[in-house]
Amino acid sequence: METKIDLEQLKKKLVIDIQNPDLFQEALTHRSYLNEHKGYKHPHNERLEFLGDAVLELAVTRYLFDNFKNPEGELTSFRAALVNGDMLGKIGHALGLQDFLLMSRGETKDTGRARSYLVANAMESVIGALYIDQGYDAAQRFIEKYVMTHLDEVLAQGLYTDPKSRFQELAQEKNGVTPSYRVLKEWGPDHDRHFIAGAFLGDELVAEGEGISKQDAQREAARLGLITKGWE
Repeated sequence: METKIDLEQLKKKLVIDIQNPDLFQEALTHRSYLNEHKGYKHPHNERLEFLGDAVLELAVTRYLFDNFKNPEGELTSFRAALVNGDMLGKIGHALGLQDFLLMSRGETKDTGRARSYLVANAMESVIGALYIDQGYDAAQRFIEKYVMTHLDEVLAQGLYTDPKSRFQELAQEKNGVTPSYRVLKEWGPDHDRHFIAGAFLGDELVAEGEGISKQDAQREAARLGLITKGWE
């Protein structure tokens, strides 16, 4: 028997309408689920994630353009802080998306950053589904309601500052050394790779960070390096 997501409950959680249920069933189906359910008729959510990523970036860009007179470089940093995996994972968890996401038994056991990235990807796929289901205006309203409301937090906490840039700036200022990064470990299939990167000052391993790309792992290592050194 095919698993059906409780779309009525999803509608209440997200405060949205759903016209095409199949789109949202797809949006909340992780690739790993198909490996254990061969007769499952819906595709996994990666194509909707691809679309939702573009819709999200456009909506955030337009909002920032309309509401801020900052130069392009600063607006780019603001946008990056709003659409990155950490922020989308946090928003998705607050909305309870993890309770609807169909995954393999192995993925279900994952916690921490690994689970957060799956939820972040589901946020993008839901935005993609909403865009197809009801158009750009509905997707934009969703993004402004759940994503743009974190802009004050981004600005107040300086979350728009790239941790690698900050770590390099302070390492050069305090130690006279430029940080370097090395991948210490990687695992998983091509569609679901995970990396652990180390942030080094000379030969000193300052911190290790995990991510679903080498760049994400390096950023996390830099962020933790700032904490380790007391440079926050």
